[in-house]
Amino acid sequence: MKLTAFITGATSGIGKATAEIFAKNNIRLILCGRRAERLQELKKQLGKFTEVTTLQFDVSKRDEVEKAIKSIPENFKQIDVLINNAGNAHGLSAIQDGAIDDWDAMLDINVKGLLYVSKAIIPQMTARKSGFIVNIGSIAGKEVYPNGNVYCASKHAVNALNKAMRLDLNKHNIRVAGIHPGAVETEFSDVRFKGDTAKAKQVYTGYKALQANDIADIIYFVITRPYHVNIEDLVVYPTAQASATILNKA
Repeated sequence: MKLTAFITGATSGIGKATAEIFAKNNIRLILCGRRAERLQELKKQLGKFTEVTTLQFDVSKRDEVEKAIKSIPENFKQIDVLINNAGNAHGLSAIQDGAIDDWDAMLDINVKGLLYVSKAIIPQMTARKSGFIVNIGSIAGKEVYPNGNVYCASKHAVNALNKAMRLDLNKHNIRVAGIHPGAVETEFSDVRFKGDTAKAKQVYTGYKALQANDIADIIYFVITRPYHVNIEDLVVYPTAQASATILNKA
């Protein structure tokens, strides 16, 4: 049976790479993001391999989430795989210096956005007694590092929600997995440093960081195991990284 996957944050980074590998393996796609032009370009590109529909909305806006998911075309309505990938980091300041707007953005997208999307999709999975939810966390959800404070808190929440979903949905035969990458070279640092490209580039200098495709390959592997297999929690580092703050840079 052909699977249908719903991917948040699909217009860049891990979400985009996951959409590409899913498309090439004939998985039907519901691609979600805030940037309409990127969504349309992806639909055109990946439509050569599989059926694609797009939803433009902000995961942090509850009404937008509910409206968008209700609008899904009939032939895409059965969602077999949910990839909760949308997330962000803003700033890298000590707790006393942090901007409250940055805190709100991280908690609204990383935590509440994941909850809004999951709440809208899980009921159809429980009704069918099947489905797979993959939550993209971070090593920031496994340890706290200096100046990471609220971002780390948001990713610790994702880690806890991943575990909670697995417990609550176990009786409904639903698989749940968390994947927690270390340093991945995407637009992540551009956002964190608010467009300061020199600072963002420095994050990935002196070693080989993970690439978005590396994580996408792992996501595809996880979702394609036989249904009785649930790879429930993975931390993925580049070889040069030993922890959130220890990197073997040249």
